[in-house]
Amino acid sequence: MFSPVSLGPLHLDHRIVMGSMHLNREDDPRALAAFYRERAAGGAGLIVTGGAAVSRAGAGGPNYLLINEPAAAAVMMPVLDAVHDAGGKLALQLFHAGRYAFEASFGIRPVAPSEVYSAFSRCLPRALTLAQIEDTLADFAAGAAAARALGFDAVEIMGSEGYLINQFASPLTNRRRDRWGGDPQHRQAFPRAVLKAVREAVGTGYPVIYRTSGADFTAGSSTRAESADLAVALARDGADAVNVGIGWHESRAPSVQALVPPGRWLDIAGGIRGALAAADVRVPVIGSNRINSLESAERALAAGHADLISMARPFLADPDIVAKSRRGESHLVNTCIACNEACIDRSLGTEPVSCLVNPRAGRETVFPLRAVPPPAGVRVAVVGAGPAGMQAAATLAEAGHAVDLYEREGAIGGQFRLAGQVPGKADFLQTIRYFTNELARLGVHVLTGAAPGVAHLARYAHVVLATGVRPRPVPLPRSGLLPVLDYRQAFADPARLGARVVIVGAGGIAVDLSRLLVDPGAPGGARDVTILRRGKRIGAGIGPSTRWAVLQEIRAAGVRTLPGTTPLEVSRQGLRVRDGNGAAALLPADAVVLAAGQVPHNPFHAPLAVRGVPCTVIGGALDASGLNAVRAFDQGLTAGTAVARQLVGRTPGQPGVKSSRAPLP
Repeated sequence: MFSPVSLGPLHLDHRIVMGSMHLNREDDPRALAAFYRERAAGGAGLIVTGGAAVSRAGAGGPNYLLINEPAAAAVMMPVLDAVHDAGGKLALQLFHAGRYAFEASFGIRPVAPSEVYSAFSRCLPRALTLAQIEDTLADFAAGAAAARALGFDAVEIMGSEGYLINQFASPLTNRRRDRWGGDPQHRQAFPRAVLKAVREAVGTGYPVIYRTSGADFTAGSSTRAESADLAVALARDGADAVNVGIGWHESRAPSVQALVPPGRWLDIAGGIRGALAAADVRVPVIGSNRINSLESAERALAAGHADLISMARPFLADPDIVAKSRRGESHLVNTCIACNEACIDRSLGTEPVSCLVNPRAGRETVFPLRAVPPPAGVRVAVVGAGPAGMQAAATLAEAGHAVDLYEREGAIGGQFRLAGQVPGKADFLQTIRYFTNELARLGVHVLTGAAPGVAHLARYAHVVLATGVRPRPVPLPRSGLLPVLDYRQAFADPARLGARVVIVGAGGIAVDLSRLLVDPGAPGGARDVTILRRGKRIGAGIGPSTRWAVLQEIRAAGVRTLPGTTPLEVSRQGLRVRDGNGAAALLPADAVVLAAGQVPHNPFHAPLAVRGVPCTVIGGALDASGLNAVRAFDQGLTAGTAVARQLVGRTPGQPGVKSSRAPLP
């Protein structure tokens, strides 16, 4: 992993690449530069930018960088300077979305090899004419020339993930019968022509990486053998490295979600590497997708799956992942949990990308480290050590304050401790591991199993209340002794639930609980599970890139999902309900679990306010409606920063600023 490697003329001192991520921040060069600078300084030797569209028709959204337009230089020059000053190298990804573009972005109908409807962009694209294909090749060449002129260290051609080049390679989307389509050899023509045009534009002494698909995971698309053949052809044609991508946006096989085990797809990169070796083409292979630790990267390299490893989201979660691991401090790495909520889900729209477990990501200029000088003798209490409380405590301590973190349970983590029990979400426990170690590093005094009194809290200069939520009560008449539990009780002791479980509620927590209960490895074994809700949408609140995958998973495991269903009464036999047509029915059950939302738990704010104690309420304690971990971590950062700024220059005994909700900077 930490041995040197060369991609053609590009020499790198280690084998970890920061992969391409669209950030929706290309309208803010200062923020973009700060984001990349921090990752270069943290050890990312080679960074690949988010996709830079070679034309407006090829943009994946309205916020994409347009490399062939004059404004691109003003955006990217500060980024290049920042990365180079930090000792890093930057490659520009040349991008064309094809049928995955959106007409709403620039009023341009998307283009593609053939007129094949896209379920992702929900459009029927226009088939490229022969002249338009030549123009597109010229756009790629011009983009590559512009990248070299600006000072980029390399370019990467985006030919994977179902975008335009991948569409030309696939029989599913390329139905042409001219020289650009037909049999597999003719479907290689456009991907190879792009490489030829780029190489002619930049010359033989400039590094060109080609990201090509190893597996499309889409019925009717290219076979694995065809994908490998294309990779070999691209390497023979002069690509300095082959970066292996996985899956399409339209695929029904999860590829980047948390339920995919880390390293799951590296054998596909290994197959490409084997094909190159068999063809006697010695070009480095970059493996990617669902690798979230340098330990797993090291195992992949040692196993011969790839020559380099590309990680994207892990650099969102922790910009110092390489430097920490290199120093032997992996325990201090903030691990990507593959939730996708603040990254991939946002990148597919227009909201700026960040990270659930690292809300500073993309906002380094707004939340600089050590934003305020540490005052002497100011002590702050944070009550509640769930996501909001952990982040608030870390933020305050990073700013130099003395922090006591109280948690009434026996361990920190809040509802992440529940999530970590769910199959496919074990990495949520890595977040707790990170904060356990990071809070200790920062000197935070963590008191678990502790519920401080109001008089005790009144001694602090400021109190941050992150006391969380409680399950929302659901008033249900009962005519028997059938167990009725809330979701916290069910997670705490699944074995007591019996063989048949009905869950009232079908949001993210209910779906997660159902995933746990149908798992054969769960305490008590797999169960017969039904989830229901009055509304029509099962899994509401789960991010769009994850929801379809987990619903597909639980339904395949036998979970019955009943939208439009109203619970009426718990009887001895089960739960009586009324369906969407008004008909009554009995759902047989050995236990009923209530997971129909949450309510704030905030016992301290009112008595502290009466005493005039400065306090800030965050997370679910402030508002449980639509609560998610993205908001909780963000409020921990925002409130922690604001409180730290308020306390600058304070000395013990001085009055504070009263605040009843998270103050915004």
